[in-house]
Amino acid sequence: MARIDEWKPVIAMLLFDLISAVTTALIKKALEEGLDRLVLITLRQLVATAFLAPIAYFKERSTRPKLTLEILVYLFFSAAFGAALSQYTFFFGLQYTTATFAITFTNLAPVLTFLIAVLLRVESLNMRSKAGVAKIVGTFVSFAGVMLLTLYKGVALTHQVEPSVNQEATVESGKKSWTLGTVALLANCLCFSFWLLLQSRLTKKYPALYSSTAYMFLISSLQGGGLTAAIQRRASVWALRRPVEILTVLYTGIMGSGVGYVLMTWCVEKRGPVFTSAFIPIIQIMVAMIDFFFLHENLYLGSVLGSILMILGLYILLWGKNRDASVASAKEEQEEDKEKQVKS
Repeated sequence: MARIDEWKPVIAMLLFDLISAVTTALIKKALEEGLDRLVLITLRQLVATAFLAPIAYFKERSTRPKLTLEILVYLFFSAAFGAALSQYTFFFGLQYTTATFAITFTNLAPVLTFLIAVLLRVESLNMRSKAGVAKIVGTFVSFAGVMLLTLYKGVALTHQVEPSVNQEATVESGKKSWTLGTVALLANCLCFSFWLLLQSRLTKKYPALYSSTAYMFLISSLQGGGLTAAIQRRASVWALRRPVEILTVLYTGIMGSGVGYVLMTWCVEKRGPVFTSAFIPIIQIMVAMIDFFFLHENLYLGSVLGSILMILGLYILLWGKNRDASVASAKEEQEEDKEKQVKS
């Protein structure tokens, strides 16, 4: 039984990775079919709210704190950065690049979060320790991967098609779209990083995780709906005509946001954030397989080399953070032992 319990978080994270990979592929396909980005965000968040709200109500019925104006302000900005803006920029970038390229960029989020946390003095950085050096090295390696991904596309490693003279204008337009998509994905990482820092404060003030997430889903759906109504005057934009559009909204809402969040939260509680983060790059491998076999996208040399550097940098950074956490935990235990000795 003990061995089965040890493997449960691993199985849960692999399932989360598979759900995330399928979610990315479905969104890519639905956007190509013409589904509006803001409509997808709004409907997805509504479905996620309907799925998570009953779980939050029954699970945290006796422990849920009261909502205050301060908490509502935190939830509003958490919804804006963590759902509405982050999803819109990701969908935009996904539409103009490939699913593999887009999911690769998500590996940059922990690195950007670390840098912003250091600049805001939320996290300390000791350059003289091995952990501090690892964090810096991991950051530089990750950014080297980003630069390679952005500036070097390289040759297609799969079903490469050489452009003819008539295709040159299309290729040039594709380069501009690729750059635009890359900028959008970078903005997505920044939004997600700010959300993580905001979420760390919100959880201290409002520790009911399931309830706060359900509120965040609801508020972000209202934000997306309001923005869609202001931009899109046609009511027909809300109609889901194709099966892939209906499947995408339901799957991404229930599985991508709802089940995915529950799995990840459970794994963080059981094994911690570093363990959870270590499984994120596996999504990239799964997406690449779906990208190649089902979406029939080219796999480029620049994407492969950049991905290797980004994943390597991420693991170096995670090692540094894990070592810092171990040292801090050891110091706390020593202080507790000293206090016990003094009292005795």
